[in-house]
Amino acid sequence: MGDMREAVRAGYGRVARERLSSDDAGVRRVARAFGYADEDLAAIPAEANMGLSCGNPVALASLKAGETVVDLGCGGGLDVFLAARAVGSQGRAIGIDMTEEMVALARTNAERGGYANVAFHHAAIEAMPLPIGSVDCVISNCVLNLVDDKDAALAEIFRVLKPGGRLAVSDIALKRPLPQDVARDVTAWVSCFAGALPTAATLSKLERAGFTQAEIVPTGADLNVYKEAGQAAGCCAPPQAAAPKSTCCGGASEQGRNETASGFHAGLAAALAGLDLNDYAAAVRIFAVKP
Repeated sequence: MGDMREAVRAGYGRVARERLSSDDAGVRRVARAFGYADEDLAAIPAEANMGLSCGNPVALASLKAGETVVDLGCGGGLDVFLAARAVGSQGRAIGIDMTEEMVALARTNAERGGYANVAFHHAAIEAMPLPIGSVDCVISNCVLNLVDDKDAALAEIFRVLKPGGRLAVSDIALKRPLPQDVARDVTAWVSCFAGALPTAATLSKLERAGFTQAEIVPTGADLNVYKEAGQAAGCCAPPQAAAPKSTCCGGASEQGRNETASGFHAGLAAALAGLDLNDYAAAVRIFAVKP
């Protein structure tokens, strides 16, 4: 699993360099499909949204002014920036990501957006640089499935939460095993499918970690939107290859932003071609409380 972890880290590093943004039609399509309003996307830096979501955890978290919220696997900062608006100037929104390129991108986006109540840390979810009992809410968006040691991750989340703190997560739950070639595909791991667990397994892990009031609810979102976004990028290379610096795949055109999804989404569409993703998995909301 260590090799897969490094492959996933490298994959997300390439995604960070592709310059995906809400200016890309395919990226916008994914965000809208999983619960982001156009007003949400317009209120944050465009490069914070890369079309990597499977839900909108901020909408689930019921954040309050003055709270401290941590986003696991923050990417370019999409949910951190939305959370920062929800908790206000007296609150704090913190992003954690294992990929150095993503943290650098998130910090650049924060500077561009003038956010004073956010921070980003380059760290593993299993070893967050945060004190015990310092966080009101932990969110993540299609990220926990990327963690190979999910028990360690949940134990660390439990550690940093205050008593009464909550976990509010958007993720993927498997309905049945993926085909073996897909289950071993790095792109499928980066997209959260290959690392997903059945609902019963996740509930069991939450209970072992000490959480109560745990529930996992399918959202009904159509997972095939990922493939649709990639089909807009016919000339793009898969994410295992370096994204070409062209107007099609993540580079800037003379007019500005590219208008199609770039290499990651094209590679994902290729890796999952022929599958109805809704037959194998479901987008879910995961909620639990630290007693």
